[in-house]
Formats: sequence, C-alpha cells, structure tokens
Amino acid sequence: MITAESEIRVRYGETDKMGFVYYGNYLLYFEVGRTNLIRNLGLTYKDIEDSGVLMPVQNVLINYIKPGKYDELLTVKTYLKELPQVRIKFEYEIINEQNELITTGETTLFFMNSKTMKPMKAPEILISLLSSYF
Repeated sequence: MITAESEIRVRYGETDKMGFVYYGNYLLYFEVGRTNLIRNLGLTYKDIEDSGVLMPVQNVLINYIKPGKYDELLTVKTYLKELPQVRIKFEYEIINEQNELITTGETTLFFMNSKTMKPMKAPEILISLLSSYF
C-alpha cells in the first residue's frame, strides 16, 4: 500500500451560501490527492499522458460525513491499496483542522491507449515505481 497526504485551504469560491464546500468540489480535492500520490513517486500525469496513456475516470464514490468550511485547512489522505492492472483505484479520506473525518471516497480510473482509445495494461514505468509498495 502507498499513501500520500495533501493539504488544501478551502477558498471562498469553493463554498456555497452556507460557507460549506460545494459537494462537487470534493472531486477536485480527490484529484489533487491522486496527482500528488503519483508525483511523490517521481512521475506526473503529464509524463503518463506524454507516453501515450490516458487515465479516464470510470466511477466515483463519495460519502459526505460533515461539511468542509470556508478557510479550513483540509488534509486529503490518498491510498492506493493494490497494484494496478487495467484499472487503478484510489481511496480517500478528508480530515478537517479538528482532526475529524468529514468525507471518504474512491475513484476508479482505467488506462487507455491515446492512439487507439482502447483499454490497456498499466504502463510499465508506473508498475515499476509502485511494485516495492506491494
């Protein structure tokens, strides 16, 4: 298993009239978490895309427990619990400044050849960077 933590300060434009994080913005927070996890390996999404591999989202699950609030510092904990094959599944926990769990979720992406637009196995560079964690 590999994990990463990312801190995000909730901006005014990410909230609704109540000062709560608008529900759709949690997907952006998840994206920050997964791109940082990959970056921590020494790889970027751009590197993966430049190699001819796309990673579209296949499905998303979000559990809203408590609202995030304007100007709060949130911690996005991102987990990769299994070595990817054709799909890669990220799991998330978002914690507020009081160390309370406010949101959990997961996203499943799949690897797609950018020329053929067909599913493919995970790129070897990603597997080689991840294999020591599993």
